Amino acid sequence: MAFEVTNIYWEEFPALRLIGTRYTNDDRVNGNFGSKWGEWIGNDKFTALKQAVKTAPYVDDTLGLMTMKGDETGFTYWIGLFFPAGTDVPAGYESLDLPVSGIGVGWVKGREDNGEIYGGPPHEAVCKRLDEAGYKFRNDIAGEGSDTYCFYERYNHQRFTQKDADGNVTLDYGNYMKK
Repeated sequence: MAFEVTNIYWEEFPALRLIGTRYTNDDRVNGNFGSKWGEWIGNDKFTALKQAVKTAPYVDDTLGLMTMKGDETGFTYWIGLFFPAGTDVPAGYESLDLPVSGIGVGWVKGREDNGEIYGGPPHEAVCKRLDEAGYKFRNDIAGEGSDTYCFYERYNHQRFTQKDADGNVTLDYGNYMKK
C-alpha cells in the first residue's frame, strides 16, 4: 500500500514555545534527518528535556518542526517538544516562539520502515486536501518575519507507535494556517 491521507481537521493552538535543537540542510545525512532522530532517541534526549524543563509539555508528542523562508537555503528543521509560551529554556537547548494560530492537520497512514510517510509527497497530499477544504497557509510564522511557512510532523504516541495488521502507522502533518 502506498501512503494514504486518512483524516484532515482543524486545531487551535495557543502561543507556544518549541524547545529542542535546530538543524539546517547542512545537518542532513543521506538527504534526511533520520540520524538526528537516532541521536535523540538513542540518547533519550526527550526524557532529558522533560526533566530539565520545570513546566510540563503542551502535548507529549515528539515533533519535527520545519520552517521555510524563501528557497531551500531558508530551511530549518527542529526536533523537540511544544511547551507553553514563556517556558524557560534549559542549557543545551534552543527555542522557537510560535504565535496563536489555527493548525490544519492531516493524518498520513503508511509504512514507516520504507519511508513512504515522510517528505514531500505525503506532505503535499495533506496540503492539497487542506487547500481543498478552504484553509489558507500562513507565511508569517516563527519569529522570522514575512514569507516564513511553518509546519510539523507530530509523532502521536498512539497513532505512530501502534502498527496495524499490515504494518502501517499514522504520522500527523500540521500546518500553521488560517480559515
